[in-house]
Amino acid sequence: MNATNTASIRVGVGGWTFEPWRNNFYPPGWPHERELEYASRKLSVIEINGTYYSLQKPATYAKWRDATPADFVFSLKASRFTTNRRVLAEAGESVERFVNSGVAELGPKLGPIVWQFAPTKRFEPADFEAFVKLLPAQVAGLPLRHVLEVRHESFKSAAYLALARRHGAATVFTDSDDYPSFADVTGSFIYCRTMRTDPGLAEGCTPEVLDQFAACARAWRDGQEPSGLPRIESEPAQTPPRDVFIFFISGAKERAPAAAMALQRRLS
Repeated sequence: MNATNTASIRVGVGGWTFEPWRNNFYPPGWPHERELEYASRKLSVIEINGTYYSLQKPATYAKWRDATPADFVFSLKASRFTTNRRVLAEAGESVERFVNSGVAELGPKLGPIVWQFAPTKRFEPADFEAFVKLLPAQVAGLPLRHVLEVRHESFKSAAYLALARRHGAATVFTDSDDYPSFADVTGSFIYCRTMRTDPGLAEGCTPEVLDQFAACARAWRDGQEPSGLPRIESEPAQTPPRDVFIFFISGAKERAPAAAMALQRRLS
C-alpha cells in the first residue's frame, strides 16, 4: 500500500482453496473453513475464480465479506455464460443476472470484475462494443470497475485499445507466453495477471524479477509507464495516480502465495 497518494497497490492470488497450499502456506492443521480468513490477512486482494463457473448466493458474498479485514478487496471473474458465446451482443440477460446475483453484498470490498474471453474469441469491433455497452456502471449504488481479459491475437490492435478507452474499461495485462501480452493502459486502474512462477524457487520468482515487479507497480501507481513492457502503441504521457492489482496466477500455483507476499514486502 502507498500513503503518498490515494492510489493503492494490491497483490494477491487466485482463490484460497488449493491442496498444495496446505503444506506450504497455511499453518499445519489450519481448518479448511478458515482458509479465507488466513489468506486475507497475508494478502491484500484475491481473485475469485468460482464465480466464473457458477453464480453464488448473496449469503455467500456476505460470508466472504465478514471473514476478511476491513481493507481487503475481492476481484470477481464474471460468469462464463456472459462471455463464452458466439454473439456477445446477446449477453445482456446473463450480464444482468451475474451483476445482480449478490455481488453488492461485498460492499466496499468489491474490486474489479474480470470479463474473460476464450482464446478462440476474435476481435469483432461492432459485436465487442455492443457487449461492453452492456456492462453497468453501478449496482445497488456501488460503482463497478470492469476489466477485459482478451486472449486472441486479433485484440492486439489500436482499434481495440480505442474501443476499451472509449468505454473506460481496463484491459488485463497477462504476463505469459501462452496468451497475447500487452501492457497498454485502457482504464483508470491496472490489472496484471502473471503466470511465470517457478516451482524450483521458494518465492516463485528470482529476487531480480520481484524487484522489477515492484518497480513496475510503483510506476503504474504513480501514473507513469514502466519501460520494457510489451505494447501495441508507444508510451503515453503521465496520467493521474492509479490503483494497481497484481495477481500471481497459474504457472507454479503452489508458489503463488510466497511470490505475492515477497512482492508485498518490497512494496511496504
